[in-house]
Amino acid sequence: MSATELPRGQEQGGKPQRPQRQAPKKPKSDWRSPLHAYLEAHRTGLRDSLRRMVQQPIGTFLTCLVMGIALALPMGVSLLLKNVERLGGSWQRAAQISVFLDLRTGQDQAEVLMSQIKVLPDVAEARWISPDDALKELQQDAGLGEALRELPQNPLPGVIAVTPKEIDKSRLDMLRSQLAEMNGVQQVQLDMQWVERLTAILKLGERFVFGLTVVLVIALLLVIGNTIRLAIENRRTEIEVVKLVGGTDGYVRRPFLYMGALFGLGAGIAAWALLVFGLNWLNGAVLDLAGLYGSDFALGSVAIEDGLQLLIGAVLLGYIGAWLAVARHLRELAPR
Repeated sequence: MSATELPRGQEQGGKPQRPQRQAPKKPKSDWRSPLHAYLEAHRTGLRDSLRRMVQQPIGTFLTCLVMGIALALPMGVSLLLKNVERLGGSWQRAAQISVFLDLRTGQDQAEVLMSQIKVLPDVAEARWISPDDALKELQQDAGLGEALRELPQNPLPGVIAVTPKEIDKSRLDMLRSQLAEMNGVQQVQLDMQWVERLTAILKLGERFVFGLTVVLVIALLLVIGNTIRLAIENRRTEIEVVKLVGGTDGYVRRPFLYMGALFGLGAGIAAWALLVFGLNWLNGAVLDLAGLYGSDFALGSVAIEDGLQLLIGAVLLGYIGAWLAVARHLRELAPR
């Protein structure tokens, strides 16, 4: 056998050589593996929380319903206040300023004066009421039609009804002074006592809604905290085993946070449904009452933006309540 025919790894006249082994290649680091593990852990926590809630449908439904009622109350009062503000056009019309013109003021001069009033920064609307229209309104409202028809001439002046942009006492005083200084204006009338009462009513309503919201938010946090506490107690043994084998606090906390967020989502949906049903139920009586006064006023329903804000707020409240409850009891979950 020639040298060229020697087995591979063996030289002429020498000892056989061991084949050289190649060093194993290091696996390339994949950044997707930690991300996949992170997402898988969250998916498992969400699925586990959802499964446990579905296994107790009555308790889950009642908890969501109680939280939904607590959420619907302050938002329902707020929506009712907004609907009341639209009654009769707006609350600003209740603070309407009546600008009485001089009897010698003609139609052309009145139109010029009204155009000057409309451009004022604090004026939202200006409406012209002619002397004939004012006389007709007086005949209808006061019931003095026959007596007023006997008058030789119309004694009423033209009036410009001014609607302010904001109900603010100081700004209304400034606006009334500006109107009184205009040429052709005889008198400017504004019921400031009614404005003050109206402002006080609006502030009272806002404070009531704020206070009710704070109280019910605290109640919601207590409800979700107590619910999560019961869930922790039911799984205490399981949690202690998980921590015994090295489970982290984040791993233990995650399912309960998802449970709180899911309770909040259910409560938000329940509150939205209760608000829609309640407003529709009240709307029938409101339509009947408005029809007696010749008005087509109706309660507005829950807007999509308000409903979405309600859902997001409910989910956040559930998450925060669950976080507070788990943080309080997490130190007690050490293995015994």
